[in-house]
Amino acid sequence: MDTTPPTPPLPMTRAGITAALAAIAGRFTPIDGEHQMAAIPSLRFFRYSAPSKEEASFSKVALIFAAQGAKTVIAGDASYHYDTEHYLLTSIDMPVIGKVEQASREHPYLCFNFEIDLRQVADLVAAHELPPPDESSTGLGISAGELSLDLLEAAYRLTRLLDTPKHIPVLAPLIEQEIIYRLLMSSQGLRLRQALVADSRAFKITRAVEWIKAHYEMPMRIDELARHVNMSVSSLHQHFKDATGLSPLQYQKRLRLFEARRLLLKRASDVGIVASTVGYDNLSQFHREYKRLFGAPPIQDAVRLRTDSA
Repeated sequence: MDTTPPTPPLPMTRAGITAALAAIAGRFTPIDGEHQMAAIPSLRFFRYSAPSKEEASFSKVALIFAAQGAKTVIAGDASYHYDTEHYLLTSIDMPVIGKVEQASREHPYLCFNFEIDLRQVADLVAAHELPPPDESSTGLGISAGELSLDLLEAAYRLTRLLDTPKHIPVLAPLIEQEIIYRLLMSSQGLRLRQALVADSRAFKITRAVEWIKAHYEMPMRIDELARHVNMSVSSLHQHFKDATGLSPLQYQKRLRLFEARRLLLKRASDVGIVASTVGYDNLSQFHREYKRLFGAPPIQDAVRLRTDSA
C-alpha cells in the first residue's frame, strides 16, 4: 500500500506555490542543516530554525532561493540578498560568506538549492543555438535576480516529485532542463553561457577552477596553471579574482580548509594527518588559517558542528 502523503495540485497563486514548496521542504528537513535529496541528486534543502552568524562555505554552480525566510551572501566585495522573491545564481564554484537573516522555530529558513550541471547547459545552448554572450559582461561568478513565476513553478514541480518517486526517472530530467533553460534565457543567465564559450575568459577561468580542484593538495605553480588555460600569469590573476573574488592561491587555500573540515566532521581525530592530507606541511600554519576562516581551532570547530547537527 502506498503511504506517500498526497501531493496537492499545483497552486495558482505565487504565494500558494511558495507555501506548498516550503511545506515539502519542511517535511524533508527534520533537523537543521543541509539535506541532500538522494532521489534527485541535483536538489538539496537547507534548514535553519534561527538566524545564523556569518559562515564561510563553498557554493557550487547552482540556483538558490528561499522557500521561507531570507539570507544574505557576501562574495568578493559585494553582498547579495535572496528570499522567496529573489534568487541567487552562481555560475562558478566559489567561496562565499552567508548569514541567515530571517528564521525562527515556527517559521524556519528553508532553502531550495538546485545544482546546475554545466553539461546540460552546454547541450541546451548547442541545441537551441543561443547567441553567445558579449565578452565584456564577464565579472564575478554570482548574481541575484527576481524569481519569476515560471521559474518558481518549475522549481516546485521538481520538488513535488519527491512525493511520487516512481515518476522521478522520467520527469526530473525534463524539469531540470526547463529550469536551466529559463535561467539561460534570463538576464542572469549570461554568465552561465559565458562559461561555455571556448577560449572566452570565463571558459578559461572555469577550467582553472577545475584544475585547482583536481590538484588542490599539491603545491601550486601559477605559471603551470596559466599555461594549462592558455593565459598569461597576470591575466590569470586578474580574471580569476574578477570571477571568484580570490587569487588562485587563496582559492586553493579555501579548498584545502573546507576539505579539512569535511574530514574532521567524519570524526578524524588526528589533526596532523588531516592537515597533511589536504596539503599543509606546517601544522601551526594550518591551525592559524583554519581558525581565521572558521572562527575556532579544528577540533573545537568539528565538535561544535557535530553537536549542532545531532
